[in-house]
Amino acid sequence: MTELKNMYIFEYLDENDFRKKERSVRKYNMLAYKRLTFTYYPKLRQGEFLGELVGEDKKLKTKNYELKLPTDALFTKVHGEIRLHYTVYLDKNIILLTNITPEEILDEGHRAELSTYKGVMISKKNPERDMFKVNLLNALNK
Repeated sequence: MTELKNMYIFEYLDENDFRKKERSVRKYNMLAYKRLTFTYYPKLRQGEFLGELVGEDKKLKTKNYELKLPTDALFTKVHGEIRLHYTVYLDKNIILLTNITPEEILDEGHRAELSTYKGVMISKKNPERDMFKVNLLNALNK
């Protein structure tokens, strides 16, 4: 068992906003949510930093990471990859969970029930754009 003093604790840049996005991921992509909750979070707490290192501050002893969550190819092409953004404070054993992107569709998915079109979430702001992308991608794949 890992000693508690070596464990990292989670803190949030904006916990309410982060939890809303997390619930949207749970609602619209259960695989990503399960992987995040049952695989990635425990590994992060144990100090196994996952994803791509995107920045580092040697003075503050921090490292910024982006972790790509499992997403189907069509969703990725229409809305982009779902990514967890976090900062590790190495000297304090703190992981600051900063964001889950793409923000627009996750925020919208939390506020209102989004419809799907051919298996992809469609935004209420730009449904025509999203349906056009889905149809175009399907036409290109045929």
